Amino acid sequence: MLGKMMDQPLLISTLIAHSARYHGTTEVVSVETTGAVERSNWATLDANARRLASALEALGQEPEARCATIAWNNRRHMEIYFGVAGAGLVCHTINPRLHPDQLIFIVNHAEDKVLFFDSTFLPAVAKLKAHFKTVEHFVLMGPRDDEASKILDGLVFYDELLETGDASYAWPQFEETRASSLCYTSGTTGNPKGVLYSHRSTLLHTLAGNQPDGLAISAKDTVLPVVPMFHVNAWGVPYMAAANGAKLVLPGPGLDGDSLVKLIDGERVTLALGVPTIWMGLLAALEKTGSKAESLVRTVVGGSALPPSMIPAFRDTYGVELIHAWGMTETSPLGTLNQLLQHHQDLPDDEKAAIRLGQGRPPYGVELRLVDDAGKALPQDGETQGELQIRGHWIVDTYFKADKSALNRDGWFDTGDVVTIDANGYMVIRDRAKDIIKSGGEWISTVELENIAIGHPAVANAAAIAAQHVKWDERPVLVVLRAEGADVSEEELRAFYDGKVASWQVPDKVVFVEALPLGGTGKVIKAKLREEYGNILLQEEDA
Repeated sequence: MLGKMMDQPLLISTLIAHSARYHGTTEVVSVETTGAVERSNWATLDANARRLASALEALGQEPEARCATIAWNNRRHMEIYFGVAGAGLVCHTINPRLHPDQLIFIVNHAEDKVLFFDSTFLPAVAKLKAHFKTVEHFVLMGPRDDEASKILDGLVFYDELLETGDASYAWPQFEETRASSLCYTSGTTGNPKGVLYSHRSTLLHTLAGNQPDGLAISAKDTVLPVVPMFHVNAWGVPYMAAANGAKLVLPGPGLDGDSLVKLIDGERVTLALGVPTIWMGLLAALEKTGSKAESLVRTVVGGSALPPSMIPAFRDTYGVELIHAWGMTETSPLGTLNQLLQHHQDLPDDEKAAIRLGQGRPPYGVELRLVDDAGKALPQDGETQGELQIRGHWIVDTYFKADKSALNRDGWFDTGDVVTIDANGYMVIRDRAKDIIKSGGEWISTVELENIAIGHPAVANAAAIAAQHVKWDERPVLVVLRAEGADVSEEELRAFYDGKVASWQVPDKVVFVEALPLGGTGKVIKAKLREEYGNILLQEEDA
């Protein structure tokens, strides 16, 4: 017998329609590429998204046509998110920091028909235009710019395109399993792979991921997503903010510490989200400016492992709760989030902080398991290490245009992370399978080595890599970026590990660099470091 309840499809357009209807005057603040601050609201975003949807239909875009973006976090990008998906098209966000060859591959593989881009990227788009085989319309995200027209023939201007649209356009109804957005993996090895999200998966991620033990965004919040909108749909924040009518602050291209301090204080931000490198810069800027970030209540950190020193720095100096999360492009991205349980509440702060160093536990909607190399399930005792697998309502099944499923035989996705999981589901990433150091048959966690190094006051950032070794196969080498104005020697840093790890896990060598190679999402590109320093111990042996 079927239930006798209304059956309405879970569509992304319902989020922006809800925010316009019940939170229409709530501000959406946007920093433009010029640095100017623009103030809008949810009602205006909804009207503009409808204009865009109708304008794209008038351009002849068929259902599920891919419309790409190369853009910062700003108001127009938000309108594209909702206007494209709401019209039944697919919003394809592209990481602008990828190598040109990968950008060309992604656009052509996706068969993008429309390319929206911010003025920052006009020179790159003009240079690569001839290589984009399927793009029919190039849309500069701004008003008419005659100088830009001279650089790229046939350029369409976003603001003029909107003027051709209809603000009263009715959002179409269609099946909730239709594709809504497309993101590609970072492609550090081989070509990037496309992950094609559905309206249903996105709505379920929005609803389940924003529970009190999730991101917990409410209408009372002012939210600053520093995580880029081209990185796994900004962790779902645009959708969650719309669903709950939160004030949204979009930082544009200025993601340095000083710019973020200004936004946090000026807009009274309560929640900010980003990768650890962003928060390292913010902490340095707070100390430099003397700001106490009084409005800020919590920050969510993901993308890579959290340095332990960051929790007390935010908590003790600024009264900010730091929440660790984990996910991947393939997981929409929320896989775990580190909120404490009831029986943790009476623990001392240091013990709570120790728990929060891990990536946390899964929300309803996803399951985790631990397996060995043969795929056999391992105990979740908080001690046993194994490979992490995941399944759930918003987890990839098959990569875009792939011939076979991305899942194993019994329907789980292998994440490539080496982790432990305890009886309450709390997961701690010990390393990426491709990064972990195998020395003399024993594993050494690069994450642990990096966390210890970053705890030294003279270290701004650090990356541990496996270097080839004649006797032990691999040994750890630490690549270090010193803090501004600070000095520390190799001997001092190696001594800093005394008592923190077993003596055989201490890095064999410390290399100081002027900059670490960062990917488009703020993660250190260890593959480049291994290319440069992977044979450094062999070279010294030969010398």
